[in-house]
Amino acid sequence: MAILQKIALVLVIIGAINWGLVGLFQFDLVAAIFGDSANIVARIIYTVIGICGLINIGLLFEDLDH
Repeated sequence: MAILQKIALVLVIIGAINWGLVGLFQFDLVAAIFGDSANIVARIIYTVIGICGLINIGLLFEDLDH
């Protein structure tokens, strides 16, 4: 499970950077790469990043001292 969480964390960080770009510059990197944000590929990427965020909720409850 640790490998899955690390992969999910990387994708969540990429998603956070994308949201930062949207907030600061109104530039959606995913939509720019894959066409419109309504494009099926872009929607799949948004969905995968959202699922990765749910996977990483478990990090809130982990002991960071181990």
